[in-house]
Amino acid sequence: MTQITVVIGDRLGKGQNVGAGAEAAGARAVVVPGMAADMKLGDVMQAEGAQLGISFCGSGGAGAITAQTKYGYKAKYGMRSVEEGVTAIEEGYTVLGFGFMDKEELGQRLVAAYQKKYGG
Repeated sequence: MTQITVVIGDRLGKGQNVGAGAEAAGARAVVVPGMAADMKLGDVMQAEGAQLGISFCGSGGAGAITAQTKYGYKAKYGMRSVEEGVTAIEEGYTVLGFGFMDKEELGQRLVAAYQKKYGG
């Protein structure tokens, strides 16, 4: 079983709860530090060799769109619920953009959905 790496970028420098949830589900979580961390999501995903990226900002899109444009990740954004994120992973998206939702449940469920789809 290969451990997956999840990068979390939050516009307000948060994301620790989602990271804790991802780790509880067996992933390695990298929370990008500092304000506007969502805009660094793609860069950190590349540096870390991450399989999954989660971005948070007011609109739920800026960091995900930037990662998609710069690196070609398949991104879905503007999401507001855990269920939307799970569905996006089932549809093959690897960069997910949400409004502010720093909840452990989100990290756990997204990692579980990724593991179910891709193994690991």
